[in-house]
Amino acid sequence: MKCPFCGFMNDKVVDSRESKEGESIRRRRECLKCERRFTSYERIDEIPYMVIKKDGRREKFERQKVLAGVLRACEKRPISMGKMEQLVNEVESYVIDSPERERTASEVGGMIMNGLKQLDKVAYIRFASVYRDFKDVSEFRAELESLLNAKEAKPAKAKKSSI
Repeated sequence: MKCPFCGFMNDKVVDSRESKEGESIRRRRECLKCERRFTSYERIDEIPYMVIKKDGRREKFERQKVLAGVLRACEKRPISMGKMEQLVNEVESYVIDSPERERTASEVGGMIMNGLKQLDKVAYIRFASVYRDFKDVSEFRAELESLLNAKEAKPAKAKKSSI
């Protein structure tokens, strides 16, 4: 918590009490730099974050649902749990940072796909095949070809810049 007097970011909690109604917690804090005391109040954020689905429905954002999708896409792939959790954390932060408290499913799904594309191409294709709901093999092939073309274009650029 930022000190209101000097702006220092570290403090210690001197005293902590529940409010009379039990809806918030009052914390007495002391700045570790200027040693001045101040009070903060904490309450549970009850308004849920929402995801707007393709058909217009609004659904509560669930971190576990994102994690389950990422785990499924990365199954039997050499990706650490730390990297998967980092991707889920980034997606969750993106949703939470929305001023309207909601994001579209396409924004959330696109962010997951971009993260997986950087982590592992196979996991990306697995997720994309479900997320984009490929209707036939030609759509799947087109996605694979665009992925391969992007991969071939990168080494060519790297060679030109080193000369």
